[in-house]
Amino acid sequence: MAVMGVEQEIKDKARELGFDAAGITDVAPIGSEHVQRFEAWRQAGCAGRMEYMHRHLEKRYDPAQLRRGARSVIVVALNYKPQSAIRNSPQTVCEKPVPRGMGFQPMDHRQDADATKPHGQDARATSHTPSQGPVGRVAMYAQYEDYHLFLKDLLRELAGFICMKTGRQDRFKICVDSAPVAEKALAVRAGLGCIGKNHLLIHPQLGPQILLGELLTSVPLEPDRPAEGACHDCNRCIEACPTGALRPDGLLDATRCLSYRTQEQWNTGMMECWNDGVEATQHSTIPSFQYSHSSDWLFGCDECLRACPYYEKAPACANRRFRFYPERAKLNLHELLDWTPEIFETRLRDSPIRRLGLEGLQRNARRCLRTTKKTTIR
Repeated sequence: MAVMGVEQEIKDKARELGFDAAGITDVAPIGSEHVQRFEAWRQAGCAGRMEYMHRHLEKRYDPAQLRRGARSVIVVALNYKPQSAIRNSPQTVCEKPVPRGMGFQPMDHRQDADATKPHGQDARATSHTPSQGPVGRVAMYAQYEDYHLFLKDLLRELAGFICMKTGRQDRFKICVDSAPVAEKALAVRAGLGCIGKNHLLIHPQLGPQILLGELLTSVPLEPDRPAEGACHDCNRCIEACPTGALRPDGLLDATRCLSYRTQEQWNTGMMECWNDGVEATQHSTIPSFQYSHSSDWLFGCDECLRACPYYEKAPACANRRFRFYPERAKLNLHELLDWTPEIFETRLRDSPIRRLGLEGLQRNARRCLRTTKKTTIR
């Protein structure tokens, strides 16, 4: 039996803590449509070298197996669009009509006045000003502090609030990219948005640039209505992808995706093959010219995200506790190649980029410099 009346208080508390949206779903198995799509993706070899995507499928498809006694899942979302990405006034941007076929069913969403104000960290003085020279771009999410730790801390606070409100010592499981969770499928069930053709969860007000976290609890809660909507005839993200990673059959080929290629660890043989300009995989051969258009992506890629109409109308990040480092948006490539481990730790002390390691980041910098040079020669 659900604990009636506490659901809205939990969602309000989540927003008070700094999340932009929160929804609730149950721990029923993931729907067959999502399972079939994920299986098709795996069987097509689109996971690349992400072996973990093939493990613990029983937990991925059945959230109840993630925590014994779990009854409900609270899904939270945090918008990470930098203020610098807002080119027009928030009112003008939000009123811009969305192309036909991009509508979602209306959902309740907090209209926070602070969401239209400059991000607190955008005005922060930077500790390092890079010199002139070629630069590599960094994905927007990696311009902030490591979101894994940040979201987990907020979810712990939310768990404490639930214990206080329900008067029970509950058992929780916090997930932020740390467990085999079909988080986008759960987010759809919790009413937070729909999965776009770019394979990102798209919230109707926040857009696709959102970070997700999950809190599994043994407290039985009334689930929200699933979100409805689809991209229909909009193909902006597919057209924007510089490497054709968004395939005509609707699958995302990670072996072609710049986010995967610049963030996952590759063995030496694979990198030598990439560096020579051609990588032969089980399903495709990717010539280096496909990377010339995105040669300055050092860590991650935002092309399909920024092409989304919902990104255009989304507000800036409103959470002033989420530390933002504007100087990390572009890193000087020549300087980066001279970094020592000490400089690496200092400049990226709380960044998700650190997981790549100095060697991996410098490897990406060399690739950026090579492809930039080739593009310039052409």
